[in-house]
Amino acid sequence: MKADTHPTFYNDTKVTCACGNTFITGSTVPQITVEVCYNCHPFYTGQMKYVDTAGRVDAFRAKQKKVQEKVLSKGEKRRLKKERKIQKELERPDTLAELRKVAKKNKN
Repeated sequence: MKADTHPTFYNDTKVTCACGNTFITGSTVPQITVEVCYNCHPFYTGQMKYVDTAGRVDAFRAKQKKVQEKVLSKGEKRRLKKERKIQKELERPDTLAELRKVAKKNKN
């Protein structure tokens, strides 16, 4: 067998949790930092709480609130789309002189 194919195993790896709890275990890295451990995980403590490390719960609630505020009916969506189309057509130049003016302005 080849020599040095396996990583170094540390029998005294220190694991530190975000709650402040520390314990010793074995691993291939000398130190581990975790966000949730047996001391603070809801399954082991029996307490119901959100384990939200990246703000996912707050982001989800904000997204849901935003969606509920902006509920549009199908008819309203159609009306807005039609208004945008009319506005876009009104912005187009009517004459060849206006078209040349716009082209000259965009060229500079």
